[in-house]
Amino acid sequence: MNERVNNLALKVDAQFKDSVRRLPSLADEVGYEVDAANLISVCRTLRDAPELKFEMLMDLAGVDYLHYGHDEWQTASATRSGFSRGRVARSAAPDPGMPGRFAVVYHLLSITNNQRLRLRVKCPDTQEPVVESVMDVWAAANWFEREAFDLYGILFSGHPDLRRLLTDYGFIGHPFRKDFPLIGNVEVKYDNEKKRVVYQPVSIVPRVLVPKVIRHDHRYEPALAEPQLPR
Repeated sequence: MNERVNNLALKVDAQFKDSVRRLPSLADEVGYEVDAANLISVCRTLRDAPELKFEMLMDLAGVDYLHYGHDEWQTASATRSGFSRGRVARSAAPDPGMPGRFAVVYHLLSITNNQRLRLRVKCPDTQEPVVESVMDVWAAANWFEREAFDLYGILFSGHPDLRRLLTDYGFIGHPFRKDFPLIGNVEVKYDNEKKRVVYQPVSIVPRVLVPKVIRHDHRYEPALAEPQLPR
């Protein structure tokens, strides 16, 4: 951990004591988790405390941990043949009602101190994930929170205009949730008889996506590469 990051972590720890918890992060990053009940008070302090001064909300993102920790792909041990070579079917799907499935992550910037911080809050209710809106702290949260609501179904209490932002009118579901079907729920087409756009059941056949597995290839070793002639 570099000195600037360490100094920032010490300031945050001294300011909040047990109100926040340090998250694992890269050597040049600082991340903390806060309980939903303390979210607004912690955000205001991060913005107003002279030694912190995180005046700007750079980004806000929703997270769905539905499949977190569950691996159904073979990589190094997989063979090179067959479409399903990388997939190991599970006997049961992960529980959609698992505690802490949804979370919101805030990326903060201190213009005064030229420092960045990541703050995460988990939604206490999985069936209807809700956290408080931080618009009163950072006005830039307006569209970010609408985006997270649209894509993940996370509600932000106190938001003055929580509407869908990216999907179409009448869209069903939240497309960034891990249990949302890759083919969608409905498809749209123009009906020549009705002279308007209509929704109908999806006609796409679902399939399993196989991730790209990068293996060692001796052909690309620098020692075996063809020498380049001098110009």
